Amino acid sequence: MFDVLIIGGGVSGVSCALILGSAQKKPFVQDKKIGIIAHQKASSLQEALFNNAYGISAGKLGSEILVESIEHLQKTYPHITIIEDEKVMRIEGSAGNFTITTNKNTYQTKMVVIGIGAGNPFTIEGLEEYVMPHQKIIPEKNRIQLKNVDHKVTEGIYVTGTLAGWRSQLAIAAGSGAAVATDILTLWNAGIHVQAHDSIKK
Repeated sequence: MFDVLIIGGGVSGVSCALILGSAQKKPFVQDKKIGIIAHQKASSLQEALFNNAYGISAGKLGSEILVESIEHLQKTYPHITIIEDEKVMRIEGSAGNFTITTNKNTYQTKMVVIGIGAGNPFTIEGLEEYVMPHQKIIPEKNRIQLKNVDHKVTEGIYVTGTLAGWRSQLAIAAGSGAAVATDILTLWNAGIHVQAHDSIKK
């Protein structure tokens, strides 16, 4: 049983995983099992080139970021389970007991974070009631989002990045994933607000 399982190995999903991973020494995180299903084949980063993203050198390819970000997560926070080469097909259950079915396996998790793209049709069964037209992308693009309030779809399910209704910018997607991670940390900390920072002084 995972305490949280992140679906999506792009910017918002990995950003969420990095923040959760960095909080590993906090007492309320030490016993938490965190996983990410890092299916990246359909990521919009595959064809991206970055010249305008904070902290990323001009000319950086999105395809490089996809590989490097997973390597970063794996090396820096090895306690996070990375599940590669599996695509999520269905989500069932309710908060505290979700079943995630992929094309290869099934997993149990207490919470779910969905960080896949906003492509139409939405390919994960079980969340159809939350699908709606994307509110910040022109209708001609035929993109969708999941209904949510401050990233929360329903009890135990969060959404990040473009699927949460944000515009397709790397910095926005990264911030969206980080925001969800700090909300989850706050939940684990009995509602007391949490941020996760490293410092050269520590």
